[in-house]
Amino acid sequence: MRKYRLGSILAGGSSDPGGKYNATPAEWLAVSDAFWEASMDTSGGGKAIPIIWGIDAMHGQSNVVGATLFPHNVGLGATRNPELLRRIGEITALETRTTGMEWAFAPTVAVPQDVRWGRAYEGYSENPQVVAEFAKAMVEGLQGKAGAPDFLDDRHVMVSVKHFLGDGGTTNGRDQGDTVVSEAELRDVHAAGYKTAIEAGAQSVMASFNSFHGVKMHGNQPLLTDVLKDRMNFGGFVVGDWNGHGQIPGCTKDACPATFVAGLDMAMAPDSWKGMYETTLAAAKDGTLSMARLDDAVRRILRVKFLMKLFDAPKPSQRALGGKFELLGAPEHRAVARQAVRESLVLLKNQGGILPLSAKQRVLVAGDGADNIAKQAGGWTLSWQGTGTTRADFPNAATIWEGINGAVKDAGGQAELAADGKYKTKPDVAVVVFGEEPYAEFQATSRTCCSSRAATATWN
Repeated sequence: MRKYRLGSILAGGSSDPGGKYNATPAEWLAVSDAFWEASMDTSGGGKAIPIIWGIDAMHGQSNVVGATLFPHNVGLGATRNPELLRRIGEITALETRTTGMEWAFAPTVAVPQDVRWGRAYEGYSENPQVVAEFAKAMVEGLQGKAGAPDFLDDRHVMVSVKHFLGDGGTTNGRDQGDTVVSEAELRDVHAAGYKTAIEAGAQSVMASFNSFHGVKMHGNQPLLTDVLKDRMNFGGFVVGDWNGHGQIPGCTKDACPATFVAGLDMAMAPDSWKGMYETTLAAAKDGTLSMARLDDAVRRILRVKFLMKLFDAPKPSQRALGGKFELLGAPEHRAVARQAVRESLVLLKNQGGILPLSAKQRVLVAGDGADNIAKQAGGWTLSWQGTGTTRADFPNAATIWEGINGAVKDAGGQAELAADGKYKTKPDVAVVVFGEEPYAEFQATSRTCCSSRAATATWN
């Protein structure tokens, strides 16, 4: 940071402080301070330009032990409650600020059209109208309302609306695949959330891994520049996804001036940043990358930093919420999470009126998902894939079994847990809990080929 004067830092892909997925909030904040101090250190020359510190706050500040977790977007979409979503955005921003970050890589406003896509659960709905309404609410929750005194203040974070464009419409649900739809469908379905998000003041948009009719989005000038920046009047900056620039024909992850020519303003270069620095500098010197395009990218990034008043802000630990770790998993925040869970539940059938169940009876709770927080939480939880965690990593949570067992005991009934369903005492009723192993991104479709049957066989 001191030597290369990087403009931003990414905390993603399990890149936790000290390499520990369960690093403490204090360790997160210390890293935030260290990066900020390096960005402001001019002892070796250069200008003091504060970094912006981004993190995958996908369903709450889901990287930090003890933070409030909310249902993933597929569950939140089922609530049909945009005001609840706005409140979730506000809470996520508060808890993210406690550990020093100012930028959330959220919300995902994909409109999934094929459930074989491994990221389908990150979409609010297959209905673009629902996505459009929810995108606006979440952007306003995370950033505050554009024009209001608290817009992008120390109690809010900048958003990154993602992934532009058409990630939910790839052929056969192939992750990072090709979206072959009409321009009208791309506009009316897949761009629905971007229109409302930009109107709500979104300050960054993330380019997608997918292609549109064979042209990778990271190199798609007609969509990144002509449509997003010009026709949609987007004044913020476009950030890339994890080395997505390296997928453009003729590029590598270390060298890709074409992505900036196309309209990308900030590359996400997790392990390739030094090569990108050197090759982009060379491209600017030899004219491959025009100064006008370079100035435009820099201007867009700096404009956001000024809007967030980062040039006037002290280091993260000295800001309004820095170190206020009591906000992580605060009781009032968990109450909102419980509301979100209640409203996200979908009853498919109540045959014979079996529900609601009486707690004053013998209840068998079966299935290996019944006493498993990792399955309840899913991907993007403490680690990238949501795997490798323990029960102790979720101090404020309750498994489904723990919740049912407590309610049954309080009512005078009896509850038994049997993951394989082999009970000791014959129950009056059984609750079976099953689900996918946690995963993020491509896992659901990485081994599928051509059919729903193949997809179903590999989801777990």
